[in-house]
Amino acid sequence: MVIAFDAEGVSRYMKEAVEYSQDRPILVDHFLEDAVEVDVDALCDGEDVVIAGIMQHIEEAGIHSGDSSCVLPAVDLAPATLDTIRGYTRQLALALNVIGLVNLQFAIQRKPGMADKVFVIEVNPRASRTVPYVSKATGVPLAKIASRLMTGRRLREFLDVSSRKDLETGSHFYVKSPVFPWNKFPGVDTVLGPEMKSTGEVMGVADNFGEAFAKAQLSAGQQLPLKGTVFFSVSDRDKTNLVNLARQYMELGFHLVATEGTANAIEKAGMTVDRVYKVKEGRPNVVDLIKGDRIQLIINTPRGQDPYFDEKAIRRAAVIARIPTITTMAAARAAAEGIAALQSRRITVKPLQRLHAEHLAAH
Repeated sequence: MVIAFDAEGVSRYMKEAVEYSQDRPILVDHFLEDAVEVDVDALCDGEDVVIAGIMQHIEEAGIHSGDSSCVLPAVDLAPATLDTIRGYTRQLALALNVIGLVNLQFAIQRKPGMADKVFVIEVNPRASRTVPYVSKATGVPLAKIASRLMTGRRLREFLDVSSRKDLETGSHFYVKSPVFPWNKFPGVDTVLGPEMKSTGEVMGVADNFGEAFAKAQLSAGQQLPLKGTVFFSVSDRDKTNLVNLARQYMELGFHLVATEGTANAIEKAGMTVDRVYKVKEGRPNVVDLIKGDRIQLIINTPRGQDPYFDEKAIRRAAVIARIPTITTMAAARAAAEGIAALQSRRITVKPLQRLHAEHLAAH
């Protein structure tokens, strides 16, 4: 599998990398850029549908769902968009006559001044890897109920099917993050894409999204720094959101370093930032700063073939130096919220049983 950024890339792949024929067809997908991906787990008995959870991915659409962090409940999807997702989920589950669990993946394309557009990526009439995560977040044994439905029991015997609400998570946020084996494979290309590379996943829980994200990252082996220097290099499409993000990190006490185009946008907003070369531009570049232990967090959102070359070199150096690297603006904002939460208070831990008991007591 390969991501081609232009016609030349497609031609090169077809000529050099793959053998194709009538017996070996090629599947071509077109990625939706600037889209948010959403996972949905639901239960269906052929007549009723209960949506267990709508999980908003933190990485952008196009990255394998197994390699993307996600949060339950969704943090910033419009109510109308959530209602559309619920409607599609019910229609598809009933049309496919699902008995048991079903997993759906959606892409929400956002454009300024326009309503969100919801695309269906795929529907899987089976349990997915997110079922244990959603079960822990809601306190509902989804797999157990699904197995009962498959023996002829009805969904209304176990859950309220009249409210048409999602299963609740109480006042807490639950963040699932993937665990990657980068440190076990030196030199591996760590860029995320449509092929799954993670080998496990963890969950962080808190009463605010930032702390939940920070806990998940810590459990996955990526500890967010509380001070130091943040390196920024973002694509042109992300520069509209860059200023507020850079200001967030500056207000958290971080020193800013950026490549030329990104630095221009930050300086134009009146903030101080040090400039550094891209990998292809000369030295000293960001990789030199990483090796010199002068960078504590990397925010790099690539776009196109050349930026991915930079991304590859940066991420390889970051893996060796064990520096957290973030490749989407959404994840960078989540990390800023996480750092703010860690700076303001100590991490607290509660068993899931207590969280579920507190939720039940509140209702």
